[in-house]
Amino acid sequence: MRRGGLALALTIALTAPALAREVPMQLRRAHVVPLTFAEMKGWRRDDHRASYAAFVKSCGAILNSSKAQRARRAMLGGLYVACQQAVKIAKPDDAQARQFFEDNFRPMRIAKAGDVDGFFTGYYETEVEGSLVKTAEYNIPFYGIPSKLKGRSTVFGQYDRTQIEAGAIAGKGLALCWVKDPVDVLFAQIQGSTRVKLADGQLLRLNYIASNGKPYYPVGKYLIDQGIIARQDMSMDRIRDWMEANPVEGKALRDKNRSYVFFEKTPLLPTTQILGAQGVPLTPLRSAAVDKSLHIYGTPIWINANLPLLSEEPSTPFRHLVIAQDTGSAIVGPARADIFFGAGNLLGHVAGRIKDHGEFVMLVPKSVALRGDSPAAEVPLPQPRPAAIATRTAEADDAADGAGAR
Repeated sequence: MRRGGLALALTIALTAPALAREVPMQLRRAHVVPLTFAEMKGWRRDDHRASYAAFVKSCGAILNSSKAQRARRAMLGGLYVACQQAVKIAKPDDAQARQFFEDNFRPMRIAKAGDVDGFFTGYYETEVEGSLVKTAEYNIPFYGIPSKLKGRSTVFGQYDRTQIEAGAIAGKGLALCWVKDPVDVLFAQIQGSTRVKLADGQLLRLNYIASNGKPYYPVGKYLIDQGIIARQDMSMDRIRDWMEANPVEGKALRDKNRSYVFFEKTPLLPTTQILGAQGVPLTPLRSAAVDKSLHIYGTPIWINANLPLLSEEPSTPFRHLVIAQDTGSAIVGPARADIFFGAGNLLGHVAGRIKDHGEFVMLVPKSVALRGDSPAAEVPLPQPRPAAIATRTAEADDAADGAGAR
């Protein structure tokens, strides 16, 4: 090389900005497969502005994280960098919003060790009737926690559900309100929040604040395994119907779930938004609850699944980018998401019947080098689908391609 050319090359090398070093991160109990956005079916047809708006809500919390917090968790550090770029964009159109995600993230398909797909459920904020004082009719408590224990994720770990419901913490002034039905308490604990309508019309919101740290027992799985409810018929409504028709057996089944969730009480106005565990407002069909021990709030997750949205059959394509903004004691695993549907008991009939598998794709900041700890050889190929299901899925895919179902 001539001297002048060498000098020019050295000048460029010395003055060019250094490439950002990728920070390694391992996702526990997971298998990770890199994808491209072009491989994500339905990606270009999604409403990216809606996902971007939900993501920016998370950025408010992420940008307030400390340097020490970001240093400890690579994903948080990567999301911080992405948020710095996001807040520079004022009211993007759909193409700009999509470009933002493609410029700042890499898609990684995630599966639990031994699986090929993620697992999805739906949740909503229920509304139940209640009272601020205990009466003969309203005698089932929703418990809060002592003020001195605020900030702890685990409280009263020495007691399980049976002991707490038997009165282990009664008389300590921790009852936030009282309801008629223990099933209402159980479902609120599974969902993570509920609305309580008082006799004077006032509405309260109860939000998850802590748990006793005991393992969650899936009551629906028990009913399926015992042949009480068929797997294809399982829903929150069916669980409630069975427990109310069989109160003794229902109590025994609830006791198998040793986990107990505690709440905090906030006033609810017509304009009040529903907050997730990240502390930001949730967006219906754009927010999801994840396993907080594995994921960072604010992580974008692409879901590609056929769900029972329009009927009992899982035949409606759901291809959406959602943002991890909430959690729940039943949400466990690297490829597990609970999709937020909004507020109101009518939504519960839809959200409560979702229990379906599909693609779980994390959008990982480009500054993070994500890998799993489960080798590819451990992930089996999916079994051939029964002809009826395969046909139904193909028909749903064709319909989505033609109409862009959302």
